[in-house]
Amino acid sequence: MTTAFEAAELALLREDLAYHQARVLLLVNATAAERGHNRKLDGLTKLAKLDFLLRYPALAAQVLDELDPDDPRLHLSEDEIQQPTDVEAPMTRYKYGPWDDRYYAIIGALVGRGLLRYARGRRGSVALVTTPEGRELAGQLADASAWEIIAERSRAIAQASTGLTGNALKDLIYQRLSDLMDRPHRQVIR
Repeated sequence: MTTAFEAAELALLREDLAYHQARVLLLVNATAAERGHNRKLDGLTKLAKLDFLLRYPALAAQVLDELDPDDPRLHLSEDEIQQPTDVEAPMTRYKYGPWDDRYYAIIGALVGRGLLRYARGRRGSVALVTTPEGRELAGQLADASAWEIIAERSRAIAQASTGLTGNALKDLIYQRLSDLMDRPHRQVIR
């Protein structure tokens, strides 16, 4: 028998995973829509770095040369500009930069639900592509007021990162945000 506390914990976990799945779906969809990304999001490193820029939008223009900090698609509030690491869903510092241990579960759930599919990536890496059902759901999410800002930020970041590999993004993050990345592994980026 499940206690009320355990039921509440499970509900929060489901809600948390649903939030992350929706955000990742929007990001993969925006990236795959850009010709410069070869119609896919190529590699988990690239996913993690683009997701970092999406979660920490006030830092995105510091990393991506093609992104203007005043781009209206970023929807940056004064608080986000003043406190760029005070975010709703922080990431952890890992060996190759920002990471979230939930990626495997998130991607698996999206693939299992038929919203993403695996594709061949560069040099044997795995790439992600939205399925027709995934594109339809991403479009519905983007039209919903609760997800509109995330969808617009995803498109801005996808467009500005055209032609960059996951490793190139990692290197830019380490170069341009060195103070933020100079921390022990597994420490939350705040």
